[in-house]
Amino acid sequence: MKIGDAASAAGLTVKTLRYYANIGLVTPQISEETGYRNYAETDVAKLKFVGTARRFNFSIEECRELLELYENKNRPSREVKKITLNKLDDIDAKLAELQELKQELQTLVNACDGDDRPNCPIIDGLAKS
Repeated sequence: MKIGDAASAAGLTVKTLRYYANIGLVTPQISEETGYRNYAETDVAKLKFVGTARRFNFSIEECRELLELYENKNRPSREVKKITLNKLDDIDAKLAELQELKQELQTLVNACDGDDRPNCPIIDGLAKS
């Protein structure tokens, strides 16, 4: 199928498909007559897989590793679990950081009267950071 159809089927943009092809995540056939990329159903399945992995915030390199495991029917599931547990650790760290930022911002908001005066603890707090 052509790139637009493949993008639609995979739930991704044409630009994303081109990028994934350019970096070798998928390797569609190139038509000798037109030079266009032609995507097979297996390519679309891989694209869907990578799209889902990216939504879970796996990096391109992590997606490459996961895709290799996806294609390997004799893969040890411990390898998949290891990559996924590392991603969970990353998410936990980001959540902790976001929680801390939220608390700091909430403190600034609580300190601000939000009235007509120019003094603003939020501005002062942002200027200090």
